[in-house]
Amino acid sequence: MKISVKEMAFVSMFAALACAGGLMLRFGGDVVVPFSILPFITMLAGVLMGGRLGALSLTVYLVIGLAGIPVFQTPPYGGLAYLIKPTAGFLFGFIGAAFVTGKITEKIAKNTVWSYFIASCAGIVILYLVGVPYFYVLMNFYLGKAMTVWTVLQYVFLPFIVSDVVKAALVSVIAVPVARQVKIRREF
Repeated sequence: MKISVKEMAFVSMFAALACAGGLMLRFGGDVVVPFSILPFITMLAGVLMGGRLGALSLTVYLVIGLAGIPVFQTPPYGGLAYLIKPTAGFLFGFIGAAFVTGKITEKIAKNTVWSYFIASCAGIVILYLVGVPYFYVLMNFYLGKAMTVWTVLQYVFLPFIVSDVVKAALVSVIAVPVARQVKIRREF
């Protein structure tokens, strides 16, 4: 995979934004799944850089965190031990969400709020399709805390879906003027 210096700079910038976003805006005190700005950064990366580079930026973020750098939102903040946290599946979901958001943006190829919103909402779907089952499996089979699917949805989906759709709308509005000014992804 060839990547230009400009693309490397943008991938690095979004990986750094993800690192900063993982440590800021922790609301709600001691909750199982805290509020996060990372879905916003994920969708913005996908919309502006495309699927390949957007996913690469979130992969860099994940590798940095799993290598032990404290960039994740909750304790232990980094390292392989984070993989046994029920919310760790959302980290993998961010990669998939950025990829899908970017690929849809590439296919639509229209610089409109509506097209970016559709792509961002598809990314949200991927985020939850990865994160929710991971949470369910770890809670039920690793941690031994029996939870029904409905209970899991009450913990990790219902409290956050509205704010994630709002983030998708914000990404859509912000991305239109930014995409006009900055050409990040290659047109294939």
